[in-house]
Amino acid sequence: MGPIKTDRNDYQLSYESNDKKKSIMAKLGYKRVSSEDQSTDRQELPSDISFKNMYEEKVSAGGRTERVELADLLRRIEPGDEIHIYSIDRLARSLTDLTSIVDEMVDKGATVHFLKENLTFSSDKQDFAGKLMMQVLGAIAEFERCLIRQRQREGIEKAKRAGKYKGKPRTVDRGAVIKMLSAGVTPSQIAKLANIGVATVYRIGKEQSGIS
Repeated sequence: MGPIKTDRNDYQLSYESNDKKKSIMAKLGYKRVSSEDQSTDRQELPSDISFKNMYEEKVSAGGRTERVELADLLRRIEPGDEIHIYSIDRLARSLTDLTSIVDEMVDKGATVHFLKENLTFSSDKQDFAGKLMMQVLGAIAEFERCLIRQRQREGIEKAKRAGKYKGKPRTVDRGAVIKMLSAGVTPSQIAKLANIGVATVYRIGKEQSGIS
C-alpha cells in the first residue's frame, strides 16, 4: 500500500497563539459618494463580499449623523470581521473623523483595509508607520479640500467685484404672480412683492393670456 497523499487545502493551518486565535467572522465592504448623481462603481472591492455585507450610501461625509449605512456597519461589527474600503477619503473627510471611525472599528475587533493606500489596521497589529501614513494622507486630503473651498470663495469675490457674479438663479412662483394679476394687483407692485423684474411679470401675464 502506497503512501496516502493529503491535499494541503484540506486543512487550515493556524500558527497563532491559543490566547489570541482569530477567525474571520464576516467580510464587509463600505462605499460612499457625495451626491445622488455619482456612482460607486469605480470603488472596486473584493468580489467575494456578498450583497448583504456591502454598505453603500450617497451622502456627504461632513457629518456622521446623516450616514445611516455607516452607522449600521459600525453597529454590526463583531470581533474578527474584515472591513474593506476603497480609500480613506471615502470613509471620512476630516482627519478627526477618520481616526475616530477607524479606532472605533479596530476597538470592536475588526481589521480595516484601505485598498488604494494599501493600509491595514487591526487590534493585534501595531503598525505605527501605517497609522502615521493614514494621518498624513488624511491631513493632506483635508488641506486640499480647504484650498478648493478657499479658491471658490476667492473666485466668487472676484466675480462680484467685476459685476459678473449673479448667484443662484431666482425661481419665480408663476402661480402666485398669476393669482395677484387676477386679483388686480399692478405689475410694479407684484415685481416688488415677488422680488422680480416688471418685465417678468408682464411676460407671465402674456403667457397666461395666450398672447405671444
